[in-house]
Amino acid sequence: MSMVQEQIDVDVPLTTAYNQWTQFEDFPRFMEGVEQVTQLDDRHNHWTTKVAGVTREFDTEIVDQLPDQKIAWRTTGGEVQQMGVVTFERLDDQHTTVRLAIDFEPDGIAERAADAMGMVDRRVKGDLRRFKSFIEDHGVEGGGWRGRITPGG
Repeated sequence: MSMVQEQIDVDVPLTTAYNQWTQFEDFPRFMEGVEQVTQLDDRHNHWTTKVAGVTREFDTEIVDQLPDQKIAWRTTGGEVQQMGVVTFERLDDQHTTVRLAIDFEPDGIAERAADAMGMVDRRVKGDLRRFKSFIEDHGVEGGGWRGRITPGG
């Protein structure tokens, strides 16, 4: 497994940043290579990605979600093996740190080479910069789900 960890400060309140991140179907608007995310229920999403001309589909399950603090997930099917967590830290009334950590298993020679060259780190960093622009330009979240999901629950 490989790990990527990145963070960014966004100029919006904590609740705004958190609420927007729960809008998984908006991810293609700021995540490079994400073609579509379909939310199946409170815990499950179906993803379609296209990276370097290769389309992949997989499912994720939210395994821990605590409003205004964190969302943790893992893949449950398809060609992608990963798990991760995004956390939110209030800096003050109008600023939030978003931290993203992803463990993933590169599949094949091309993905292992891309990982070794730091391309995955750069992509995640770019996704966080685009999230920052997206949420700051809008100023408000496009919705939010504030339910609690507990591990094993």
